[in-house]
Amino acid sequence: MLSANCYLHSPMRLFIALDIDDNIRERIERFLDGVREFAPDARWVHPESLHVTLKFIGEKSEEAVAEIQHALSVVQASPMELTFRSYGFFPGAKAARVFWIGIESEPKLASLAKSVDEAMIRLGIPGEEHTFSPHLTLARGGSGSGAPKSEKSDHPNLRFTRLQERLAAMSTLEFGTMAAREFFLYKSQLSRGGSLYTKIAGFALQ
Repeated sequence: MLSANCYLHSPMRLFIALDIDDNIRERIERFLDGVREFAPDARWVHPESLHVTLKFIGEKSEEAVAEIQHALSVVQASPMELTFRSYGFFPGAKAARVFWIGIESEPKLASLAKSVDEAMIRLGIPGEEHTFSPHLTLARGGSGSGAPKSEKSDHPNLRFTRLQERLAAMSTLEFGTMAAREFFLYKSQLSRGGSLYTKIAGFALQ
């Protein structure tokens, strides 16, 4: 397990996620370089920040971080394979808020997310309201959350129209398969260039 280094005394914005292999990250980066121009008004992610979110926690104190680490250290799950392919839009193509890459996985991934959620619930952290839907967010094209379901604020927009036309002319997107053997507790810090993600601790899948 990675040890927790020095923390800021102010609350930290936390989430739990799987990292992705460098070769998959590089393929996605090359893909982004080729399609970013087709949706210039969207907010594109930095490839180095990509991860598979298991649970978003929110702002917590330094003391809470230690409790969260302990709770995660006893979560039991096995290594698993993840395949990154295809794409989609939340909540749909016509009123898209989020452009994403799909993740195909064994049932072990959903089981891990459930175990993590249950461990956090025991600490008083609210459970997930939405069904676990593994994906990598590549771009956001409007306001609102990144949740898959439609929201009252959703309305038709044209930010992704040219990108959708470009994607329709391409073959099936394939970014590779990896074996996940560890998950991480991250902290998120806002900066002028976007959010910076730092690993606080790692937990082996075995």
